[in-house]
Amino acid sequence: MVEQESGSTEHWLGRAHQLVPAAVARAKSARSFVSRWSSIASKLERIPPCLSDLSSHPFFAKNALCVEQLQSVSNAVSETIDLADRCSGSSAPPVGKLRMQSDLDAIAAKLDLCIHDCRLLIKTGVLGESNHPPASTTAAPDDSADVVRELLARLQIGHSEAKQRAIDGLLEALRDDEKGVVALLGRSNISALVQLLAAATAPKMREKAASVVCLLAETGNCEGLLISEGVLPPLIRLTESGSLVGREKAVVSLQRLSMSAETARSIAGHGGVRPLIEVCQVGDSISQLAAAGTLKNLSAVAEARQSLVDEGIVRVMINILDSGIVLGLKEYAAECLQNLTSSNESLRRAVVSEGGIRSLLAYLDGPLPQEPAASALRNLVGSVSVDSLVSLGLLPRLVHVLRDGSPGAKQAAASAVCKISSTPETKRLVGESGCLPLLLGLLEAKSSGARRSRPRPWRG
Repeated sequence: MVEQESGSTEHWLGRAHQLVPAAVARAKSARSFVSRWSSIASKLERIPPCLSDLSSHPFFAKNALCVEQLQSVSNAVSETIDLADRCSGSSAPPVGKLRMQSDLDAIAAKLDLCIHDCRLLIKTGVLGESNHPPASTTAAPDDSADVVRELLARLQIGHSEAKQRAIDGLLEALRDDEKGVVALLGRSNISALVQLLAAATAPKMREKAASVVCLLAETGNCEGLLISEGVLPPLIRLTESGSLVGREKAVVSLQRLSMSAETARSIAGHGGVRPLIEVCQVGDSISQLAAAGTLKNLSAVAEARQSLVDEGIVRVMINILDSGIVLGLKEYAAECLQNLTSSNESLRRAVVSEGGIRSLLAYLDGPLPQEPAASALRNLVGSVSVDSLVSLGLLPRLVHVLRDGSPGAKQAAASAVCKISSTPETKRLVGESGCLPLLLGLLEAKSSGARRSRPRPWRG
């Protein structure tokens, strides 16, 4: 029978030591499921050394985690005794074979968890860091660091419900004092978060773990630990098949982490391109924007570009240019196409064959043309005949960019004009379009800026 959870640390230590020999004796005397009971007996025999190590810690008697851990051990061992009695038929009607097998597996898992958690409490050093009532109590400001340390410890020990309560507390702490929480994080804490993200069976637990990872990624201070502890594969899996909230948090995390070229390569290498492209097509607005931003970051890495094209990114980005409605989404698509067309002729041809030039020209009709779309167009004009470009309406768009575009867009448009002005006929068309006065104005503005920035001679 599971006991009520009250009493001192010493009480629960004595109770656990008292119960273990009885449980071992019953396990070894079992006449059915002998191999399973033998395995359980072996687990039970590993508990006393763990308890001795735990009780020898200087803060053993003062720490709430120790009390809770000893309660868990005592209850698991007590349940083992009850199950042994049921198996022998001495205390209750015997249960069916399949039910007994399931119960034996469950108790073996509980004992494994108890042993794991005892060792973890000792190994992590959390007993010396956390010495106060349970984290659910109201803490004074000076105690907040201790509360966070205990919450971080609880991510690593106990059953799933306890871990879920801990992650709720950690989310609240991050919202209240992000910098304070980040300052207390260690490798083992990040590892525990990643394990919850990867192994949690409850969707809510994965969502909350993803929310914590997302907050940490957005701080910009934890990327190295997150990556080294293997956060990318579970984030990619969550992007592929998670809940709406979990997918959103995973994709936002990937966007922030992919700002590093090395991490961007790793995302592509772990199979992240396809799920990101799928989110771009069918995700909600936040997820769609973050996925496009991540793909834009991946496209900046030369080694990842071919895999992006192989997964169909060109068509997706052109579709976004044509019909995207989320603010910022078209800008990411244009920047992605700019990166893809920057250095590889076969990728340029892929963009041209999908109708990329027409879509870029239509996008540049906007009131303030930006550099990415103008630069992508500049990259592509050498891959298409001038006659085709003229028929698509290139020259009026270049005039518009030279007149109304951002400074970077104007420079890209000027470069595109130079690229196509290779024959007398093209030069005539450029002149008739009205480009030349705008180009001269751009050149004069550049010369004037250079004169203003030139250092003046010193006069004594």
